[in-house]
Amino acid sequence: MNKKFILNLLILCLIFTACGKKKGQYAASGSFEATEIIVSAQAAGQIMQLSVVEGQAVDSNQVLGYIDTTQLHLKKEQLLAGIQAIDSRTYNISLQIASLKQQLAKQQTELARFQKLVQSNAATQKQVDDLQSAVDVLEKQIAAQTETLQKGNSSLLSEIQSMQIQIEQVEDMLAKSLIVTPAKGVVLAKYVEVGELAGQGRALLKIADLDNIFLRAYITADQLTQMQLNQEVEVLCDFGEKAMRSYKGQIIWISDKAEFTPRTILTKNERSNQVYAVKIAVKNDGYLKIGMYGEVKN
Repeated sequence: MNKKFILNLLILCLIFTACGKKKGQYAASGSFEATEIIVSAQAAGQIMQLSVVEGQAVDSNQVLGYIDTTQLHLKKEQLLAGIQAIDSRTYNISLQIASLKQQLAKQQTELARFQKLVQSNAATQKQVDDLQSAVDVLEKQIAAQTETLQKGNSSLLSEIQSMQIQIEQVEDMLAKSLIVTPAKGVVLAKYVEVGELAGQGRALLKIADLDNIFLRAYITADQLTQMQLNQEVEVLCDFGEKAMRSYKGQIIWISDKAEFTPRTILTKNERSNQVYAVKIAVKNDGYLKIGMYGEVKN
């Protein structure tokens, strides 16, 4: 009887021990990361304004400052003045040929009158022919002068269009002189201050979306067969003694190449020499920070 009782007691102890071990196991562990964006200067010049501090939340397409645009504004004013000067040289074709048209109208009237006189033998055919010749000459003069004036205006219009394209280029450079955030996030680092010179491509700020972060964890080859994309998992984060927070996570990326185990990462099977990286998206409630360690529950 005692032996049977002792045997049952041992079985119960083994069950509770196994359950206790299983409860504390995790499939993988890693650290939290976020998608970081470097905001770089798109124009060269002195930074005139940059109203942002590290830790500040920014919206997408928010203007934070600008790079000196004095020369660009002056260039634009110069081009606008040039367009006005060219426009003042364009020809008013109707006004330029108005006198010739008046002469033509007068000759056509005389021609019609003499044609009637010829019919009544009050004028000669030579007089009619002379008037017809004068009308033809005036018509050719009007056509030639109109064509010349149109070509002149076309040349001037081409110059104006060229300057308008240059103005568009200047306006594009003015727009690129603004320091604008490409996405919503939080400023992690500020690399420059007002008054410094910025070259094209120089890093100005680093921002990251901390609302949607992800846990980069590492799994063994055995665990790889148990995970799939878009799979929902439970992510735990240690906030001190007896303070564990649980988050819902979704596997969004699984590496297709194995790598050696990072020294700072502990996997379920510590004897494995190579592991696979996975990314698990987690909705941040404000407590998760970049660099904190998290674990994926098995």
